[in-house]
Amino acid sequence: MFGMIKNSLFGNTEEMQYKLLSSETREGINYEVRRYEASRYASVSTEGRSFDQVVSESVRRLLMYTGGSNDRGEAMGMTAPITITVFPKDDGGFLRRFVVGLCLPSRYQNSPPAPTDTAIKIEDRPGMTVYALQFGGFAGEYEYRIEASRLTRILGETAPYQRKQYFCCSYDPPIKPYGRRNEVWFMQDEP
Repeated sequence: MFGMIKNSLFGNTEEMQYKLLSSETREGINYEVRRYEASRYASVSTEGRSFDQVVSESVRRLLMYTGGSNDRGEAMGMTAPITITVFPKDDGGFLRRFVVGLCLPSRYQNSPPAPTDTAIKIEDRPGMTVYALQFGGFAGEYEYRIEASRLTRILGETAPYQRKQYFCCSYDPPIKPYGRRNEVWFMQDEP
């Protein structure tokens, strides 16, 4: 379920592993089809504010939890990516409703510490197959919307993915100046 562990500013960081089902190029744009196994996440749900207002606050709360603000006082390390579930409007903008999630590190999947912050919930997410489009740079709502629009265009109208929500993913801490990795994931409809 998890891959390489590396040291980062946030302690040990595990990257979620996936099975690569295919790598494709359309209109000069590369994307992957990946399968992620079911996992347990810590998440924060918010409503009423913009993407950019919500993300930094929610990520900070999740990092506090994995850094030791939990009933065991344990620093757990973290995983990458941080996922932000967004709910698009017809015009491509986002509804003001977001779920910021962090997959729990592998050794805490079966028995995670309870959060001391009541805004953080532990949730079981089912396995999923995603269309993943990677891009670099600093990403906020505008950049994620542009990349989601590109992925929508290259997948076309008939691709079997959920259109009522998608994931904006960030792999890097905010102070990393270059070589940043971001992704947009569209969840494939399960048969």
